[in-house]
Amino acid sequence: MGPGRSPPRRPAGPVARERGGTAYPARPVTLTLVTLHLFDTATRELRPFAPLDPEGRRVGIYICGLTTQGSPHIGHVRFAVAFDILRRWLERGHGYDVTLVRNVTDIDDKILTKAAEAGEPWWAWSYQHERETSRALELLGVLPVTYEPRATGHVTEQVELIETLVERGHAYAAEDGSGDVYFDVRSWPDYGSLTRQRLDDMEPAGDADPRGKRDPRDFALWKGHKQGEPETASWPTPWGRGRPGWHLECSAMARKYLGDAFDIHGGGVDLRFPHHENEQAQSRAAGLDFTRFWLHNAWVTVKGAKMGKSLGNALAVTELTRTVRPLVLRFYLGAVHYRSVIEYAEGSLTEAAASVERIEGFLGRALEEIGATAAEVVQESRALPVEDAFPTAFRAAMDDDVNVSEGLAVVFGAIREGNRALESGGAGGDASGGDAGDAEGGAPTGGALRHTVLQVVAMLDVLGADPLDERWTGGAGGDDQTGEVLAALVQDRLDARAQARADKDFATADAIRDQLTALGVVIEDTPAGARWALR
Repeated sequence: MGPGRSPPRRPAGPVARERGGTAYPARPVTLTLVTLHLFDTATRELRPFAPLDPEGRRVGIYICGLTTQGSPHIGHVRFAVAFDILRRWLERGHGYDVTLVRNVTDIDDKILTKAAEAGEPWWAWSYQHERETSRALELLGVLPVTYEPRATGHVTEQVELIETLVERGHAYAAEDGSGDVYFDVRSWPDYGSLTRQRLDDMEPAGDADPRGKRDPRDFALWKGHKQGEPETASWPTPWGRGRPGWHLECSAMARKYLGDAFDIHGGGVDLRFPHHENEQAQSRAAGLDFTRFWLHNAWVTVKGAKMGKSLGNALAVTELTRTVRPLVLRFYLGAVHYRSVIEYAEGSLTEAAASVERIEGFLGRALEEIGATAAEVVQESRALPVEDAFPTAFRAAMDDDVNVSEGLAVVFGAIREGNRALESGGAGGDASGGDAGDAEGGAPTGGALRHTVLQVVAMLDVLGADPLDERWTGGAGGDDQTGEVLAALVQDRLDARAQARADKDFATADAIRDQLTALGVVIEDTPAGARWALR
């Protein structure tokens, strides 16, 4: 680290996970220098990260989830993949016990409008799309969060926060009898600091009728019940019946599940203003320290425009995964640095599929060479100490603001060296030590091939893209009954193809290959016989 960047010494011993994430064996607590740096949107600089927790073990993260107004597309879910990778690295790479909270905005103007247009109760419409979102994230291998609170389940906490703001002189009830309650932006001099805007340069807040506002930029904390809205979409308060404003819910729920101060608040870059600016203002005006780091992921774009249904360029997760393997889509969304834009174009997923096939090809051949099952390798890899599980270059990349692009370069470098070892043959020898693909040592040989495999699997596990993980194989390391049946059926067809080729019946052999290809089975002919993998 350069001058002025030496962080304090903190305990950084890993602990076994019990909630939401992948379980890793607990290891002894040791004192290490903090090496992880994250880009804080508020300060616009890389900052050394150490948790608020005095013991240095626990990390609290809040990320803004989706408003359940419609089916999720890949632009919607990129944030979940990005913060899933961060969470995995904090847990596996640094041994922190992460509490991850992702809210559900289950009541909103758009939900009420779309539900009414569809002739559905608003709560049924919202719940339908909440389940679709959960299914999409599950398809993409996003680990379950620790808590996933709904806005409608935390009205009491939101009302209490409003009362605090009113008492402190930072909020007021509209005098027009609407039942609205607004945050007084001029009462908080720090308003605009997150996005570095001057108040007088800001546009009016468009979340409510400005007639009841002292300043057109004041934003709604609470929205009074309006004529024509469902009675079920309102709750009694000291200011009359109504429902929460969008910004209020996150402040209230972050406080409930993470406390008055927590480590990281994240979300899409489009939420910086007004949502996150307003969250920060109302929380700190209420006397809360709120978050220490702001992290924001960039968009998925199509021809330079943000992906969205209103532009007609949205690609729904459930539709894409009818023709594209979920693992390929996960790899695609997670292969770029979280602060870089992903420009979707025709052929993008084909490139991602080729990368996944390259990974699977190496692991398939290597497992056969070292005589290990997928389940054995996954278990052994997760038990490795951090220093053995991850090459130095990979640790450096991930500690540099979760630089997955550089991390993947290390992964593919290790695969390249592993393939060289496979070409040279042999799996015996010393299995200890060293980084996979060490430039000085050349290709790994002997038992070092096993160590290379373990490191590749460990690195891919952090990225959520390990093909051997049961999330992608359908069972524990691919050894479930379904996998065994599939393998037997494919092998039967490959045996028939081999016999046809031996009989010089090439038309039958080609027909079998075409049938398997149409079903998504990729065949590779090698001197040792045909190998196969799912596309």
